[in-house]
Amino acid sequence: MIIVFIVLLFSGMPVAFAMAISGTLAVIGLGEVSPLLISQRLFMSLNSFPLLAVPLFILAGELMNTGGITRRIINFSKALIGHMSGSLAQVNVVTNIIMAGFSGSATADAVAVGSIMLPAMKKDGYPPEFSAGLTASAACIGPIIPPSLVMVVYGAITGLSIGKMFLGGLIPGLLIGFALMILVNFYARKYNWPRGEKSTISKLLSTFMDAFLALLAPVIILGGIITGVTTATEAGVVAAVYAFIIGFFVYKEIHLRQIPKILSNAAMNTAVPIIIISCASIFGWILARQNFASGIANTLFGITTNPHIMYFLLICMLLVIGLFVEGMAALIIFTPILFPLGVQVGYDPIHFALIIIITIMIGTITPPVGLQLYVASSIAKVSISKVIIWPFVFVMVVVLLLTTYIPSLVTYLPSIFFK
Repeated sequence: MIIVFIVLLFSGMPVAFAMAISGTLAVIGLGEVSPLLISQRLFMSLNSFPLLAVPLFILAGELMNTGGITRRIINFSKALIGHMSGSLAQVNVVTNIIMAGFSGSATADAVAVGSIMLPAMKKDGYPPEFSAGLTASAACIGPIIPPSLVMVVYGAITGLSIGKMFLGGLIPGLLIGFALMILVNFYARKYNWPRGEKSTISKLLSTFMDAFLALLAPVIILGGIITGVTTATEAGVVAAVYAFIIGFFVYKEIHLRQIPKILSNAAMNTAVPIIIISCASIFGWILARQNFASGIANTLFGITTNPHIMYFLLICMLLVIGLFVEGMAALIIFTPILFPLGVQVGYDPIHFALIIIITIMIGTITPPVGLQLYVASSIAKVSISKVIIWPFVFVMVVVLLLTTYIPSLVTYLPSIFFK
């Protein structure tokens, strides 16, 4: 099954169909269960209340982009840090940090921020190869800082508290953002990139007030989950309704004639992860039935019993997998395999979840399969082979290792709010 999957993947077939075909052939080849199991698994994998958050947050992202929320956040970011070296590049990162508290999707953030920032950065003299790499990397902050569609899927698979994972990702996400800003500052000083004028207090206040309702959204979404007023799925409803109210009634940039287009875009963008989730369920079921998880566990325990070294080996394995397998597919395939291993070794489950998620998100910007890389390079109109990405990957891996070996960076906030 794995060989067929790899062959289909390298032949150019979409990852969802490669998993579905190889999994189906395995079911037929085993001959132990009825092929009717395939349709059953496809349905049952999506018959999940937590997964309802996926289309809801995607819809919220579409409403946010159409309703002028993204533009106001960018304007506030410019007023806040536009005077720093490499001003527009720094604004790109800060905007992604703020946007992460709303959409929860790396792809949505890459499109929303990239469509505005990449043309502006090119006009200001930034190399498009650098701008595309920065945009792709900064977009990865989206699924790490709460809310996060990836964490919703992980929680649906494992039964872990999505609220705890949301809080656990806050500090690592901010650290990745700061690390990217430090790297941008290095490049800006090296190549003498322009910096904007320092904003006056009045301009800073005016852009803040203009973006205030947009900036309030993450507080409402996360606050509802922490206080127990809403579940993660219900928070998706709150996000979508809030984005509509702000865009339609307050900013007045959403018009009734745009609603069908917004819903259509949300449906199309939902279809991609949903198809991957359903097709991966067949693939994952076969792996579980054949005790693939035990095989990996025995192999790792055969190499070392040191939990710190095992963490490092798991990270290396997932980074290699990220080169060839799309992020959501990798998460769905390997979470049922690695989660029991983490329990067996004795890792904190929330910390272990964040390490897996961050590692997989780094994989979404590494060629040849990195989805965010394709999105950013397409908007920047630059060949993917020319995009400067590895310096960003390096600083993100440094933060990942820091988070791995200092667990309190993940566990501190959940321990305070979820006693």
